[in-house]
Amino acid sequence: MTTDATKTTKETPLKKVKAESFDIARSDETLDLAKDLAKFIKDNKLTTNVQGKEFVNVEGWQYAGSRLGIVPIVEHVINVSSETEMKYQAKVTLYDLRHGVTVGAGFAVCSNKESGKKFYQEFAIMSMAQTRAIGKAYRNILAWIIRAAGYEPTPAEEMDYNTNAPQAVAPAAPAPVAAADPVVAAMQVVPADALAAGAPAAPAPVQYATAAHKEEIIRLLNHPVITRQEKTKMLLNINRLDEERAIQAIAKLGNAIDERENGGHKAAA
Repeated sequence: MTTDATKTTKETPLKKVKAESFDIARSDETLDLAKDLAKFIKDNKLTTNVQGKEFVNVEGWQYAGSRLGIVPIVEHVINVSSETEMKYQAKVTLYDLRHGVTVGAGFAVCSNKESGKKFYQEFAIMSMAQTRAIGKAYRNILAWIIRAAGYEPTPAEEMDYNTNAPQAVAPAAPAPVAAADPVVAAMQVVPADALAAGAPAAPAPVQYATAAHKEEIIRLLNHPVITRQEKTKMLLNINRLDEERAIQAIAKLGNAIDERENGGHKAAA
């Protein structure tokens, strides 16, 4: 005998429930994770383009790890500086919360001898060593999942040394910012040619900011009137500046510093 209850059961399709976490030991689940990861990285713009290839930022690697229940633990950060070099080494281990075991580790260093880091403060060098170690630890066990998601299996932070290389695609014009924040605006200057009507048929190779431009920007960022939050935000984007935007950023930073030293709040021109 067929009842109304049996009809409802037969006619109602089963709804697929989205997994809250995945198991790295099961290939079918990790492939589902790769699809979820690809969408998350794209939606949140967590990649850096280097010579036409997309490298995932450490936040993307951390997301992949969190979906597997794997978290990073900073074991140590060691000052290995010399009289002529500021240098830190970091070690990070990966802990599997589900099984209660350590499943990987990564080591990394950061030095002010690296290109573009000559005027970095000590906390920034130490912080970058930790960030790189986190990315390296995840890369050692999750590189194939990142590749399955369609991205290069190397953390973007390991590619810092190569961000001045010409890229095939010009970066998109940044979104405008409020005039009340001249320091952030300095990093988001829209080149005049980007405002012209129509896009060029074949964009010319991007001329990235020189080491001298970056050093001057970092020197200005180290001024006492610049807050740590502003400095960090600008340093994250410094390797993406082209020459024109770098020159404008230097001018705007100088104006902002002059205004703040004199107690003013007027936006930089």
